[in-house]
Amino acid sequence: MTADLRPYDSETDADALYDLKLAFERGLGESTGGEEKAAAYEGKLTDGYRESWLAWVGRCVDDDERCVTVAVDDDGGDAGGSAVGDPSLLGYVFVLPERLAMIWDAAVINEIYVTPERRGTGVADDLLDAAVALAGDQDLPLDRVVLDVDPANERAKGFYDRHGFEPWGELVARSLDE
Repeated sequence: MTADLRPYDSETDADALYDLKLAFERGLGESTGGEEKAAAYEGKLTDGYRESWLAWVGRCVDDDERCVTVAVDDDGGDAGGSAVGDPSLLGYVFVLPERLAMIWDAAVINEIYVTPERRGTGVADDLLDAAVALAGDQDLPLDRVVLDVDPANERAKGFYDRHGFEPWGELVARSLDE
């Protein structure tokens, strides 16, 4: 079983992409921060969030259709681990459009996600290669691609290490409610 990559299509992929986004967010919440983080991530996943996120995806894709690349089951059927509503989506990578490169003075991988059943099959490698290729085409302040990875996510850290990513600074955060 292999996967094909193609640009996200808002007309046919929105529901399946958002199903993958839900799995991405819930996985972050459940596996990297305990019950409090899981509840915070779950709490944001409202219908309003869905609408806003998909609209933002659309604006980014309007800049460059490659900003969101999806992995599709090349058999066209449910090969396991696919999104509810579209059995062919196996994962995605979301790279911010070039106009947002000033955020970190570099190309930014906003998200990459592959269904658990397809991890270790090369799908994530192919998605990351697509992201790096897009980044290479962007006019960047600094010639690099960056992403945020939770230090508790050992699997992700190992994946990025294998692909030549190195620590670059450290993110810190605080609640706006404080």
